[in-house]
Amino acid sequence: MTERELIEQAIKGRMYSYAPYSGFRVGAAIETKEGEVYTGCNIENAAYGPTNCAERTAIFKAVSEGKRSFSQIAIIGGKEAGSIVTGYATPCGVCRQVMMEFCDPGDFKIIVAKSVDDYIVYTLKQLMPEGFGPNNLEGGCDL
Repeated sequence: MTERELIEQAIKGRMYSYAPYSGFRVGAAIETKEGEVYTGCNIENAAYGPTNCAERTAIFKAVSEGKRSFSQIAIIGGKEAGSIVTGYATPCGVCRQVMMEFCDPGDFKIIVAKSVDDYIVYTLKQLMPEGFGPNNLEGGCDL
């Protein structure tokens, strides 16, 4: 799937965002290495702590269906202002850590978009340069 097509899926996911407190609506679409796409949106909660980000919603949906290997994710988000997004919404630290669990940091692409024509592509390694993941637990951990 092209980056633009994946962003279109993230835009669709954003439509289901439940953000009554912050008004910051986020959509994400993650592609498996087999080419399947799972979308997610942020889901807020009055207690704040149980809130879930769009990226984790998409990843958890895929993992709950048995998918464990991903190639790229597109993320789009911003304050409610119609369909216009004015800034890039990069993943929070918790989402980056979840990505470390299932994605190859050097190959996994994170596409942050304002629109299908305005986006930036990072690798997980760029956004989580010294990330801790499953490979760190092979053979023990150097502390």
